[in-house]
Amino acid sequence: MKWSDDVLSVYFIMGTQDCSGRSPENILEEAIHGGITCFQFREKHPDLHMHQVVDLGFRLRAICQKHQIPFIVNDRVDLALILEADGVHIGQEDLPAFHVRKLIGKERILGVSARTETEALEAVQNGADYIGVGPMFATKSKSDAGHPVGPETITRIRSVVGETFPIVGIGGINRQNARQVREAGANGVAVISAIAQSRSPRQAAEALKNR
Repeated sequence: MKWSDDVLSVYFIMGTQDCSGRSPENILEEAIHGGITCFQFREKHPDLHMHQVVDLGFRLRAICQKHQIPFIVNDRVDLALILEADGVHIGQEDLPAFHVRKLIGKERILGVSARTETEALEAVQNGADYIGVGPMFATKSKSDAGHPVGPETITRIRSVVGETFPIVGIGGINRQNARQVREAGANGVAVISAIAQSRSPRQAAEALKNR
């Protein structure tokens, strides 16, 4: 899928662990109709077997393809390749970005999490297409997210990676604070619970898009 900075505007991340028993497919469909611009499949439910994860991944990927929304897989390069995903997003504790880029090729999107200017520069040098910076604010969606780094971290990272390199803020973002993240220099916001836990994922996505 062709890359553009607009892809990061409203970046939705979800797995079954975020859905409170509701259908992930229905939530994703609603979120797409609300205006999300990218979707990341982040499956962390302890009771799901791998074949169930793959089956769900294919269903969610089909929805994204139907609506021409980029489908990104979190952490798992093998799963991304199996699902023929548009890309993969990795953290600092995952496979090094340099090796991930070799595995996924030049055409797929590579996102890398970074909390510091050093990590951000290394990600750029090792082939990242965008950087995810966070957590912006306190979040319960990721138990290993660490302490909030705040929107000011985006401003610092922006100063070292340049004005045009794509950055998305993540962690504790909602419609009340999304503007702070954009004003700090992010191309967009990535959210989990702000959409997945909403009574109306469509309205939640619309609200974030409007912000």
